[in-house]
Amino acid sequence: MDRAIQRVYFSKRQYGIGVIITGILFIVLTGGTYLSLRFMKSTGITPGVMFRLLAGDGQPLKSSRDRSNVLLLGSGGENHEGPDLTDTMMVLSIDTKKKSVSLISIPRDTWSDTLRDKVNSAYHYGEEKKKGGGMLLAKVVVEDIIGMPIHYGLLIDFSGFKKIIDLLGGVEVNVTQAFTDNDYPIAGKERDTCPGDPTNRCVYETIRFEAGVQHMDGERALKYARSRHADGEEGSDFARGRRQQDIIIALKDTLVHPVLWFSFDRLSRLPQVLDDATDTDMNIGELATVGKWFIKTKESSVKKISIDTLLVEPTPSLYGGRYVLVPIEDWEYVHAFLREQVEK
Repeated sequence: MDRAIQRVYFSKRQYGIGVIITGILFIVLTGGTYLSLRFMKSTGITPGVMFRLLAGDGQPLKSSRDRSNVLLLGSGGENHEGPDLTDTMMVLSIDTKKKSVSLISIPRDTWSDTLRDKVNSAYHYGEEKKKGGGMLLAKVVVEDIIGMPIHYGLLIDFSGFKKIIDLLGGVEVNVTQAFTDNDYPIAGKERDTCPGDPTNRCVYETIRFEAGVQHMDGERALKYARSRHADGEEGSDFARGRRQQDIIIALKDTLVHPVLWFSFDRLSRLPQVLDDATDTDMNIGELATVGKWFIKTKESSVKKISIDTLLVEPTPSLYGGRYVLVPIEDWEYVHAFLREQVEK
């Protein structure tokens, strides 16, 4: 395990991007020296990093050809079946020269030749071998998928995701396509047997979303992002990836407007909530810098990229009877497509 991963996993200095940016905005607005010192002490940000965040683009990031790539992972956490499976996988790609940001969705069922399994199992296999190895293996596997180096990783569990959104007072999400999912799994009932019901309906609930802008609390936002069994196109893994991008954008837009959610109580509680919910191999300055890059980018300027049209379901018998996704052509074609998209 490299030193960066060791430093973060064992130091417990893993604060999320929201509290860093919120604190910076708060300090800028108040101009309070005492508050500035207290904020730096509580987060571990040095005066030099604070100055670079306020006066420039922040701390220099690891990059390749002026691009820094961050793997964003979402897992079920301890109270869900398959807690180490990362059913949400996206790459946040920052072009530090053009000052642009892209979000690349990675379908959970994409086949990895490296793993001989689906990409969403990479974190699980890595953690089985060594604590902290999950992030390292997931980064390697996703590098194979997108054809670009992954410089950092950030994992958030779904229960923490809900708490973050609830603490911010919810998010405004633009639902572009109405859908109904009659088979959304109820958390904690995955192993129930439903006596007397051969269809096992007691472990599912029906969720509905109408088109249009909606205010969602953490539970509602999580259902919107995780739904997989809607009728029609919204039941696809690709639609799911698009909805997850929608939630990330909505969270960004909430954070950039602290007047809508800011309070001293929320600010004081946010560091612990974010710390409990996330793991990362970024140091605090890098995390704050990535947060600033993302949050300051207008929604209209964030490129939302999907590879769904480049993947196909092969004959299940070739992959142990499982549903997986592989390139229609080859991975080189996928890599060329993504390079063209992020460099536009």
